[in-house]
Amino acid sequence: MKSLFTKLIVFSVLVIIFESCHVGRFFYWNTADINDHKRFDNRPLSPSDKVFNFYENTGNHQFNIPDTLFYKKKPVKLEQLLDKSGTVAFLIIKNDTVFYENYLNNREKEDVIPSFSMAKSFVSALVGIAIDDGLINSVNDPITNYLEFENEGFDKITIKDVLDMRSGIRFNESYINPFGHAAKYYYGTNLKKYVRKLEVEGEPDKEFNYISVNTQILSLIVEKVTGKTIDAYFEEKIWSKIGTQYDASWSIDSKKNGTAKAFCCVNATAIDYAKMGRLFLNKGNWNGEQLVSKQWVEESTTFEKEKNRFIYSYQWWHTVDYDILTDTTDTSGLHYTFDYEIEGEMKKIIAKPSGDFYAEGILGQYIYVYPQKNIIIVRLGKKQGSVNWNELFKYLAKNN
Repeated sequence: MKSLFTKLIVFSVLVIIFESCHVGRFFYWNTADINDHKRFDNRPLSPSDKVFNFYENTGNHQFNIPDTLFYKKKPVKLEQLLDKSGTVAFLIIKNDTVFYENYLNNREKEDVIPSFSMAKSFVSALVGIAIDDGLINSVNDPITNYLEFENEGFDKITIKDVLDMRSGIRFNESYINPFGHAAKYYYGTNLKKYVRKLEVEGEPDKEFNYISVNTQILSLIVEKVTGKTIDAYFEEKIWSKIGTQYDASWSIDSKKNGTAKAFCCVNATAIDYAKMGRLFLNKGNWNGEQLVSKQWVEESTTFEKEKNRFIYSYQWWHTVDYDILTDTTDTSGLHYTFDYEIEGEMKKIIAKPSGDFYAEGILGQYIYVYPQKNIIIVRLGKKQGSVNWNELFKYLAKNN
């Protein structure tokens, strides 16, 4: 009897810890996975009234996919690479035509997969829309024009600093530390409280530091100026207008507090994520309606000289092309140089932006856009899978 009573006490304590503490949920669920949209409370995102369908490939045009790729240094076909790497959805779209569509590891076209940090790029678009709507004055506004913090130093941080991940805010982005900020924000139940208690550790706009709290701050600013939740504003301004087909959602911290986890958690299908790529491929225009201003898209997908070494701007990632600097190298345009040892000899390397851009989430979620050839690639996975995905995407895009 005493043993049973002890077990009941222990069980009750564990339930309380699980319900009230993000550390308990971290150990119970053991880091993020693609079923998390089923675990967290969420608010629905309704699909568009009129569905947009990409064209099916009739065979008149081909997309060149190499017969041999490499996975862990072993030659494989694309399908093998996708399967071995834990991919659950892979789409290649060019000129609005689906040239490749594959769903793996027991997933189907209609299955909902969490975006994870791809949602950061969506929030950025909403900041741009709020500026166009006259609700935010400028990216140069201090964030304290819109939000209150308990500690000092936030008045020096601008919206642009937050957009470019150069805020100087103290935040531990580790995804394996149950006591770090990332776990607290992902599994915690009161995001607004956490944000108010943040601290600054350095001067803004000094260095690049990718931290999820920057995006959460952006979403709270948008919510403050619009009087709407970030998911409601997203549905109104973008999601309902880009021909989305399937039910989707945005996860929240808890039913009680109802704050969207803006730094991660849109939950949708691969084909509907591709429509976000199409929107930015077309510079914010959707079939004649300018949903996001062309200027905002260009600022998100182009660069200030050497800022973040071209890798990041306005919550979008980018790749660069490298070449050995010689007397005949074209050095026009944006670039940076560095020294690198090649075959025992130091070479001066020049790097230039490739012109592509992508939204990325943990476990290898990607919406990749290669504007030069009107290509969109979506990859969703249950793990990263030991693949340099953005370089694979660029390789496929450049050769078509």
